[in-house]
Amino acid sequence: MKARNRELLALVPASLLVTAGFAAVFISQDDTLSRAAATQELSGASLTIGGVFLALCLAVHVVLRFALPDADPYLFPLVAVLACFGLVLIYRIDADLAREQAQWFVFGLVLFVVTIVALRDFRRLEQYRYTIAAGALVLLLLPRVPGIGQQANGAYLGVGIGPISFQPAEFAKIALVVFLAAYLRDTRQVLVLGARRVLGVTIPPLKHFGPVLVIWGASMFTLVFIRDLGSSLMFYGAFMALLYVATSRLSFVVIGLALFGLGAWFIASPAGRVLPGTGQVEDRVSIWLDPFAPGVVDEEGYQLAQSLFAQADGGLFGTGFGQALIEQPGTGTPILPVAETDLIYAVIVNELGLAGACGLIAVYLLFVQRGFKVAMIARDSFSKLLATGLAAVFALQVFVIVGGVTRVIPLTGVTLPFVSYGGSSILANFVLLALLLMVSDRARREVQGGAR
Repeated sequence: MKARNRELLALVPASLLVTAGFAAVFISQDDTLSRAAATQELSGASLTIGGVFLALCLAVHVVLRFALPDADPYLFPLVAVLACFGLVLIYRIDADLAREQAQWFVFGLVLFVVTIVALRDFRRLEQYRYTIAAGALVLLLLPRVPGIGQQANGAYLGVGIGPISFQPAEFAKIALVVFLAAYLRDTRQVLVLGARRVLGVTIPPLKHFGPVLVIWGASMFTLVFIRDLGSSLMFYGAFMALLYVATSRLSFVVIGLALFGLGAWFIASPAGRVLPGTGQVEDRVSIWLDPFAPGVVDEEGYQLAQSLFAQADGGLFGTGFGQALIEQPGTGTPILPVAETDLIYAVIVNELGLAGACGLIAVYLLFVQRGFKVAMIARDSFSKLLATGLAAVFALQVFVIVGGVTRVIPLTGVTLPFVSYGGSSILANFVLLALLLMVSDRARREVQGGAR
């Protein structure tokens, strides 16, 4: 069966899932209606939503069939599953936000198609590596520009220009991956051939190891200047993945992780308060270590503590769609603050249980696995590194938010890709998907041509 035919068949379950999900939410919300009224609403609204969702996906499928006929057939259906899952969850939390998310989903599909049609040959990005890197740094600095920068929970994440508001770090992550893939393609051999062994550890030449130190410094700068622990971890983690794939030297990664750990420890320690803005990072670490401490659980640690309570209440199979207590009845006081973004994973665990959460994580793992498979079959170094970086930064974003909500790492404000509410995340991740599919199309076509 051809790749695009498999993709077409895989899109049908996604539309059925969104139909069933909205039906379940309607049932939980309309239990006071008569059976006839409930049946009419279910047959009308949920089926209409499922039909519109399927029609949008089919339109994009037609574009892929002509533009990228040999691309991976499972990446887009997996994204469709995640997107419909997010729409259902956000509608369950706030219907108005769900309508906005649906609009961003449509805009994301449009940007996805525009990226594929306009870029055509993704290898042209390699020629503009330094321009792209400069653009990424500008994007990271924008939230601290007076007048347009926006602060939330102590971190500078957003930019507001008139009615337009977005998070530039979502787009900066893609730009940095493109730059690193292009740079390491040219320097990977020099890093390996010029390396020396010191006490059993392979150390690259300092003049060529400079980029590692620069990226490390940029990550620490991001951590201090915009106070965004999640983005800093994503950027540096993606760089370590690319460095390992480019050089096959585990010692480089160990050195890099040691540098990051040392810098993060200093910033989070009381001694790090000599740097401006590091107090917020130290507070996040303190909350992570003991969110239930007296005076913390009702204040700074309230969000994390309620997240853990909600997940524990979900048990193995959850309380059911629409049953999680997002707000206190009759008062509107939030029980799960910012449930549509930071804590949406806690809502998932509460309503669908550990089984449902594992199913969601399995979809993410399948997406990442397909991304790494694209990297494995790609023949040229730039394509291989680009696919690796995109898959790695996507996986790290999922880890950062799920790990924060489950208290594996300090909680940060990173969104759960395609599930959490947020236009910037939807748009940026659709660009990421487009780049992966373009790399996949070229790699699979070369493999099939070589086989013949």
